[in-house]
Amino acid sequence: MNRGRYRCLVVDDEALARELIESHLGKLKQFEVVASCASAIEASQELSENSIDLLFLDIEMPVLKGTDFYQNLRGKPKVIFTTAYREYALDGFELEAVDYLLKPITFPRFFKAIEKFLASERLGNSTESETLEKDAIFVRSDRKDVRLLLSDIVYVQGLKDYVTIHTQEKAFTVKETMSGIADRLGAGFVRVHRSYIVNRHRISALTRHDVEIGDIEIPIGDTYQAEAAKLLSKG
Repeated sequence: MNRGRYRCLVVDDEALARELIESHLGKLKQFEVVASCASAIEASQELSENSIDLLFLDIEMPVLKGTDFYQNLRGKPKVIFTTAYREYALDGFELEAVDYLLKPITFPRFFKAIEKFLASERLGNSTESETLEKDAIFVRSDRKDVRLLLSDIVYVQGLKDYVTIHTQEKAFTVKETMSGIADRLGAGFVRVHRSYIVNRHRISALTRHDVEIGDIEIPIGDTYQAEAAKLLSKG
């Protein structure tokens, strides 16, 4: 996740190659070089001690190739491979590298790789936000927008033009229809009565006539028998 500045580690057995990448990064305010290493062994130590967002990794190095080193890493940071040998490009992309830079690395080509990295970060943050949105809803209660985790909602009770959302801790009465709140809650909830929607993961027992959530008994309406039956089939 973007924390404002991206922490980079540069790994190359050639000092001039490392200096060039550091120089390119120095032109970009969002990026900082945490360390610069001459071997994969040195890089391993840095990764154990520092949080790294982006790794610039030479492929052809003594003792341990960059691709072999990266493949065996746990908790991999994103990587941009660098090399003087075009034939290694396939190896880099098979490891899901952000990009592959052929030496000598010009700044325009370097900047294009950085743009790819930033685009991947934006996509990752967007995906995370969408996941968070699916796990919670906002409701208007007591003149406040309250965020409720779906997993905390036990059941919903309809009261004419309002619904009361019962969570583990308290109840929230909001102006919304039962059909509207059902659409927002999603597949983890089942309407078992014209006045009740239940979190199916909270159900402790089920009969033809009611569902039990702990000590709470909620009636099953005649027209909702089919929905109740689905509870058993979904487990």
